[in-house]
Amino acid sequence: MPNYTEQPIVHTLKSNYMPYAMSVIVSRAIPEIDGLKPAHRKLLYTMYKMGLLRGEKTKSANVVGQTMKLNPHGDMAIYEALVRLTTGNMALLHPLIESKGNFGRVYSRDMKFAAPRYTEVKLADIAEALFRDIDKDTVDFVDNYDGTMKEPVLLPTVFPNILVNPNQGIAVGMASNICSFNLREVCEATIAYIKNDNVDLLDYLKAPDFPTGGQIIVNREELSKIYRTGRGSFRIRARYRFDKKNSCIEIYEIPYTTTCETIIESIADIIKAGKIKDILDVRDETDLDGLTIAIDIRKNADPDEIMNKLFRLTPLQDTFSCNFNILIDQKPMVLGVYDILDHWIEFRMNCIRRRCQFDIRRKSQRLHLLTGLSKILLDIDKAIAIIRNSEKDSDVIPNLMKGFGIDREQAEFIAEIKLRNLNREYILRQTADIEKLKKEIDDLNDTVARDERVLDIICRELREIADTYGAERRSEIIGDDEVEPITEDKLIEDYNVRMFLTRDGYIKKIPLVSLRSSGEQKLKEDDVILFEQETHNKADLLLFSNKAVVYKMKVHELADCKASMLGDYLPNILGLDADERIIYMHATPDYSGYLLFAFENGKVAKIPVESYATKLNRKKLTKAYSQNSPLVCIRHISEDEDFAALSSINKLLVFNTAEINPKSTRDSQGVQVLKSKKGSVLVALRPLSELSLADPEYYRAKIPAIGCYLREEDREDRQISMFGN
Repeated sequence: MPNYTEQPIVHTLKSNYMPYAMSVIVSRAIPEIDGLKPAHRKLLYTMYKMGLLRGEKTKSANVVGQTMKLNPHGDMAIYEALVRLTTGNMALLHPLIESKGNFGRVYSRDMKFAAPRYTEVKLADIAEALFRDIDKDTVDFVDNYDGTMKEPVLLPTVFPNILVNPNQGIAVGMASNICSFNLREVCEATIAYIKNDNVDLLDYLKAPDFPTGGQIIVNREELSKIYRTGRGSFRIRARYRFDKKNSCIEIYEIPYTTTCETIIESIADIIKAGKIKDILDVRDETDLDGLTIAIDIRKNADPDEIMNKLFRLTPLQDTFSCNFNILIDQKPMVLGVYDILDHWIEFRMNCIRRRCQFDIRRKSQRLHLLTGLSKILLDIDKAIAIIRNSEKDSDVIPNLMKGFGIDREQAEFIAEIKLRNLNREYILRQTADIEKLKKEIDDLNDTVARDERVLDIICRELREIADTYGAERRSEIIGDDEVEPITEDKLIEDYNVRMFLTRDGYIKKIPLVSLRSSGEQKLKEDDVILFEQETHNKADLLLFSNKAVVYKMKVHELADCKASMLGDYLPNILGLDADERIIYMHATPDYSGYLLFAFENGKVAKIPVESYATKLNRKKLTKAYSQNSPLVCIRHISEDEDFAALSSINKLLVFNTAEINPKSTRDSQGVQVLKSKKGSVLVALRPLSELSLADPEYYRAKIPAIGCYLREEDREDRQISMFGN
């Protein structure tokens, strides 16, 4: 027989999964309106009951042991919750636990906290604002897990702690991620919101604030969205200073969302990959004085430019994604700051009313007793006589009740008064508070009945908290318009390189620093270098093929190589056809100048380089040049200059490119420069500056022209070779 019972999956989910999921949501992961998760609340309340609000520090192990009476989830879980709340860990803007010993650091992944037997804790002074009047029935109490003691459902926090200290939690199917705000700003914003519910909270709550500092990049529109909906994101970045003497960048504040080890590892990876060549070394110099990440850079390198790149490439700039998911009456709700304040104000008003009602009960009880006491003032001797003449102890109370027309409670109060105090002076002194108590009770009743009075109390308490515990912002606020946009182009290292293109289709990018120390260029057998050009790593590269196609790529997309390497094989990179080859290369940083296309029919086209610039990042352009006549050569010019055109019958023509009108159409046929004679064709086009002609003006003519035969002195073998293609 099988040892299992079949049941529908729906039943399993309802009976097993859902209770677990709800337990995680309402009893573990999601904070409530007092800004605490259950584990934190149980821990703090235990410390409160241990007298650690005003007493001396005690071993953390003692606190952990006592907390297990409320939280049975294990000592290490309790201790980890305690660590996060301490001053030593620096996870909170306003730590709730004052600590002594090693509690690690929130900004360090590897800096581990010491065992609880070595550390000491007590409640911080600000914790008093969490427990104020908790003994006056301000909040509900429930049984602990085994019913042996009571614990508060919430703490009657005097300020919106839910917004002051950061809180994160992952439940089943939902999560919570609440950033922290400056305490003084929160108090001022809450007061302003109480006074005017149409107030713009951005005028008071300028931006989030984190215990690790950093810079908050503020976008008012995005922050306004977060304040309204509880969802959205904002950027936070590290703060740094530059030690010019030692060429060292010192990072002393980092985003709350990361750790110094993560940052160092990411920078080290960048150094290894050669993405930022100006960084020499990175190290952790964090000590007892605080966090420091030191980055050594090259002399004369721009530290701000380097940091801008690091902001883009590393967690030195990160995004905090807000998800203000809070439990309200045991129901998870995503609330904006406005809604959170509404619920907290309602919660706090209820706490104050319950406190007032508690005081009313106590004062009314006192008033009732004193009213009874005042009745015996008229005849003290009678009271003494009644007590003296009562035969039994049990008759004293009934006799007093009958004799003075008072109730049992009053009679017992009178009966407990010492004989020495049954005198007129004592009774008058005691009953003098009757009128005062009546006024106080009336005032308390008026407070309970009027919302405006309760709200005034909240505002007064908030001002007190702000004055007592308020501190300056730790996170600097900068507008998003003050931040330089970090484009992909700015992340590219710029340095001088020399490009080489070979006949067999190999291309090399060699940094000039490497080229100076390199030996002879390595080429395949029978291969030769067709073109070489000095440019920059950020330049664009135009590669023209024999099929009137131009391929575009970024110089930085090619890997640096050495002269001793063959380089990259273009047919594979560009996906060339079998009969297609690259015949010309031009690197341009700004698409300036012109390209001259010379054709066998004697025509020359002058095309602006900018004609090959496209708004879309297209990698391939067809009709790169005219195909009406075979292409002889391509030449780049920055400005108009003299050129020499040579025909197949050794006729030479000198002209200036200013005579050729530029055409923006890439496949323009150009203008006639060299006329044909006896079926001659143009075979070469070279800048006049590259030639050594005895009398260049002899060959100059207004285009179009046939040209003049080369003179003997210009027909030397070396001269003719200069026209070779």
